[in-house]
Amino acid sequence: MEKIIDIGQYVTEFVNWLRLHGRPFFDFIKNTGNASIEGIEWIFVSIPFYLMIPLFTLLAFKRAGKGIAVFTLLGLGLIYLMGYWIATMQTLALILSSTVIALALAVPLGIWSAKNSSAQRIIRPILDLMQTMPAFVYLIPAVLFFSIGKVPGAFATIIFAMPPAVRLTSLGIQQVPKDVLEAGRSLGATNRQVLLKVELPLALRTILTGVNQTILLSLSMVVIAGMIAAGGLGEKVLEGISNLDVGLGFESGISVVILAIILDRITQSFNKPKGLTK
Repeated sequence: MEKIIDIGQYVTEFVNWLRLHGRPFFDFIKNTGNASIEGIEWIFVSIPFYLMIPLFTLLAFKRAGKGIAVFTLLGLGLIYLMGYWIATMQTLALILSSTVIALALAVPLGIWSAKNSSAQRIIRPILDLMQTMPAFVYLIPAVLFFSIGKVPGAFATIIFAMPPAVRLTSLGIQQVPKDVLEAGRSLGATNRQVLLKVELPLALRTILTGVNQTILLSLSMVVIAGMIAAGGLGEKVLEGISNLDVGLGFESGISVVILAIILDRITQSFNKPKGLTK
């Protein structure tokens, strides 16, 4: 069937215009991003496994209880024994850097959306687009702007993982009781003080749920980003698929699952009263 409206042509022209006129900007982001991600990665890889595993286990014990601590110890030990320790630390570095940037963008957007109805009407359909667009599509502009490597992987991951944090931050702010806000203002608090000392603390549990979802979505996208040489477990999974190597695919896949469960349980524990995590 012949096209009547060729939207793709206009998108292509816009992207090409950005590439032509924004090259210095994209190069700056690529160089800065590479340095940051590789720095975090160097820290994780440099710490010996016999120190990193106990640290994660202790954190899991303090936050999520004995069961998750045992799972963390056994799971990370299995990852090391299977030979995927460095790939796991590379994935963890990419997740951490992507999540921090995603949250730095998402939380202010969520606050703005909660307080400004016009902003909410603009932001909501953009979030719908970001959440429903197939994840693989994000790799196209990432590669066009930043070539292949860790930075385009982080770029695609940030776009994919941001929406839940924006939505849940906005929801948390909107759910703060009106009488509490009025009480704060009646005591002479400024809008800034109300936000920082009333709204954000009361919305913290909802916001932390968004943080948890952002981390998990970052992990799922990091695996897909292995297609553009982002490194880590994603490349191992892709190698297993490309070579039809069932063993490699299973081992790298189970490593992703172990890491996901550990990160999920630990981050969830920050959203619960400490007594309920045991």
